[in-house]
Amino acid sequence: MKLLVVGASYRTAPVATLEQLAVAPADLTRTLDRLVAQPYVAEAVLVSTCNRVEVYAAVSGFHGGLGDICAVLAEQAGAPPAALANHLYVHYDAAAVDHVFRVATGLDSMVVGEAQILGQLRDSYHWASGADTAGRLLHELMQQALRVGKRAHAETNIDRAGQSVVTAALDLAADHLEGDLAGRPAMVVGAGAMGSLGVATLSRLGAGPITVTNRGADRAVRLAESYGATAVPMADLVTALSTVDIVVAATASTEAVLTLDVVTRALAARDADRGPLVLLDLAVPRDVAPGVAELPGVEVIDIDRMATLLATGEAAADAAEVTRIVTGEVEAFLSWLRGADVAPTVAALRGRADDVVTAELRRLAQRRPDFSDDQRAEVARTVHRVVQRLLHQPTVRVRQLAAEPGGDQYAALLRELFDLEVPQTSPVDSVPDVVDSADGRPSFGVADVPPSFGVADVPPTGGER
Repeated sequence: MKLLVVGASYRTAPVATLEQLAVAPADLTRTLDRLVAQPYVAEAVLVSTCNRVEVYAAVSGFHGGLGDICAVLAEQAGAPPAALANHLYVHYDAAAVDHVFRVATGLDSMVVGEAQILGQLRDSYHWASGADTAGRLLHELMQQALRVGKRAHAETNIDRAGQSVVTAALDLAADHLEGDLAGRPAMVVGAGAMGSLGVATLSRLGAGPITVTNRGADRAVRLAESYGATAVPMADLVTALSTVDIVVAATASTEAVLTLDVVTRALAARDADRGPLVLLDLAVPRDVAPGVAELPGVEVIDIDRMATLLATGEAAADAAEVTRIVTGEVEAFLSWLRGADVAPTVAALRGRADDVVTAELRRLAQRRPDFSDDQRAEVARTVHRVVQRLLHQPTVRVRQLAAEPGGDQYAALLRELFDLEVPQTSPVDSVPDVVDSADGRPSFGVADVPPSFGVADVPPTGGER
């Protein structure tokens, strides 16, 4: 069996497509059952958040497994597989392990280093275990992914990476506003992870009053209440925009929210003596329309400018350190996997040798009934000892070779040479707990985000939900 990851995320698919692919909790078991009912899929874990829908699978063949998984995803989305092709990514074997570990550590999240995805992976794994679709291979993969994710947060400061984006952007904004944001009226557009961090950071810097707007009004209200801010409907965007000096735009919209028309109308109603209107566009795709930056009295700071700024900063160093951890852990997992692949083959070879010895001893007993019990026992010990010595060095060596890249060929060669039948391993019976807090939640989180606002929202600016 080989590992295969097929999925779509905020990087590859618009919100509408992710919503089509999303699997509600009530449908998870049924979808998992459909996956493992496919001819090439033996095990499956399904991760479905607002920012990604991914299938982690153990498959007997790449092309067959890919076709099976795509068919189930297409059925879930109510669209032909061809319509999803441009939005799906595929990772196989070593690349699949690397991807899962990167997801677990937050390296693949929109807010790099966010911790919520680790809890979501744990929940997805437990759900698959309950549905009996997580077998030996995915059991080990998910356990190790959860451990690697916790290690990344424990040994590095990756948690601060997302906060670094907002903080650095607001530092740049302050340069356009006499160097200080204290007392400056501000607005946050979007109530996802980045929006939550925006409100938290603005509040900490003393900006205010703070206004929050979001396409989902309830979410905006909850976020605003957590920081003593005011929530306004998206329909009042122009009016609200005309009363502030700084805007953090971080929505999930696939189209610009701060259009040329919206900003022009807001500027017309705004006191020109207030200084520039600074727009921080932290969304991908952009929330601020092209051309807005050319308007007089407007300063736009977008994510591309931030990426350049952060490329050599602390956030980049944190991400690099986590990447180093992931690289080492992936190699360790692959080494274990290669060794695990050959172990049943070695056991089958030794079992075949024992069967041959037993059969020959039985024939010897029939041909030489005059042997005493002691003589038969001595012959049996001698033959067994010879066979064990003959097999010892080859089996030790094949285990060593199997742990190296490309080592799976040795197990296959042994099976072919000796015509060995190696039984498939059955799924695990239970999932060990992997969290260490009393309430079963991860023992870490993202600073400055209120409990009622996990690092979550739809792409491009939220965490996973």
